[in-house]
Amino acid sequence: MNTFLADYLKDTAPAAQAIIAIAIMLITGFLMTRITKKLRLPDVTAYLVAGILIGPFCFNLIPSNVVGGMDFLPDIALAFIAFSTGDFFKFSTLKKNGIKVVVITLCEAFAASLLVFILAFWVLGLDMAFSLVLAALAATTAPTSTLMTIHQTGAKGDFVDTLLQVCALDNIVGLMAYSTAINVAAVVYTGGTFSVAGILASVGKNLGVLALGALFGLIMKFAIGDRSNDNRLIVAIAILFSFCGICTLMDNSPLLGCMSMATIYYNMTGDEKLFMQLNYFSPPLLLLFFVRSGVAFNLGALFSSSGSIGSTPLIVIGILYLVIRTIGKYAGAWIGCFLTGKEKKTRNFLGFAFVPQSSVAIGLVALGARTIGGREGEALSAIILSASVLYEFIGPALANMSLYKSGACSNKLEDVVQVDEKTPTGEKKSSLDLLIERINKIQEEIPEHDINMNEEAFTEAAQSYYEDMMQPRFRKRTRRR
Repeated sequence: MNTFLADYLKDTAPAAQAIIAIAIMLITGFLMTRITKKLRLPDVTAYLVAGILIGPFCFNLIPSNVVGGMDFLPDIALAFIAFSTGDFFKFSTLKKNGIKVVVITLCEAFAASLLVFILAFWVLGLDMAFSLVLAALAATTAPTSTLMTIHQTGAKGDFVDTLLQVCALDNIVGLMAYSTAINVAAVVYTGGTFSVAGILASVGKNLGVLALGALFGLIMKFAIGDRSNDNRLIVAIAILFSFCGICTLMDNSPLLGCMSMATIYYNMTGDEKLFMQLNYFSPPLLLLFFVRSGVAFNLGALFSSSGSIGSTPLIVIGILYLVIRTIGKYAGAWIGCFLTGKEKKTRNFLGFAFVPQSSVAIGLVALGARTIGGREGEALSAIILSASVLYEFIGPALANMSLYKSGACSNKLEDVVQVDEKTPTGEKKSSLDLLIERINKIQEEIPEHDINMNEEAFTEAAQSYYEDMMQPRFRKRTRRR
């Protein structure tokens, strides 16, 4: 492989190495999205593929010491990913459908984890600790493809409401299971002894992080208050980074605590604009994280005999993991919907929406690989990253199918726009008249400016900051006059 640029950068100053490497990562990540958008694939896929291309197994453009120096990115990325889910945790909505959502969440998460554990431990003969971690990761879901399709199609109804609420709770269940499993694995791989007390200590640690996150949510509420838009963003990021640092010192994931922080803040303030501003600010950070994950991805371990765990090559484990987890997610969602009395269309197609697995799982596996280290950590990362890339290729198709087959959205004009099919005198309107009325109604509902709400919130903050900066100059000119 070409090593010229990487070798050249190694001889330059550390600052130059980092700056040039970050520029390459941003540029290649962006350029790859130009291709994936034409294929209707999520940006996460583009970032991972871009990282693999500029990594050591293809063009080798990024020095290994720069990749190692970005070890903090998984913590930061998880903090932003977790905090962005806070506006899904509206207490009034969860209270309305709470028990049904909890049942469906537990069923689909447990079924996926159980089947993956059976595959890893009993079928493939992997060790207990590794099987537990892999099974816990199977519970997590990142339905980016589905959420993107919901926004694009305007899908609505019971199917979409159930999907969003389960997504909001799903990763909490997965994180609790994963945190316990990774702590058990860390003890086993460092030569310690497995005990029930250790598991209880892990659960207590997670509950402590949850409570600490709630406390930080209160701090955020009073710290932000009615500050100007630019200062709101600065304070919010400072608090997120502070919480991340504390979690890193505790050697714990910030995911659960950031969810708790966002939930408390949102339900106490109802401030959706802050979430929009952070969502518009975070893409470069998330791009760097996912591209770095691709760069660090040991592609060769998937196919080489040295990359085996036990007697099974990683590529085989990765494919089997993808298939079995998909079956578990679908079957668990179906059982949960059946137990809660959901209608047939929701029951038959909801499970397909939980198949994608990227952002949260990749963030967790990066932390897990760092925790357990060695061949097991590298193998865990290779399995999840390879499965995530494949999931993102099939995710959009499954997302579209689930939304359309469930009736949550439609490509038929008569389903998209409802108009009276009879005149005031009771006569049936012609097909042409109905078509004209529907087109006119669609035109009335189109917003005057096609601008993303996140972009609008961030632009408003930038405009406010610019006006504040220019105000002293304006005053000086006024005094001169």
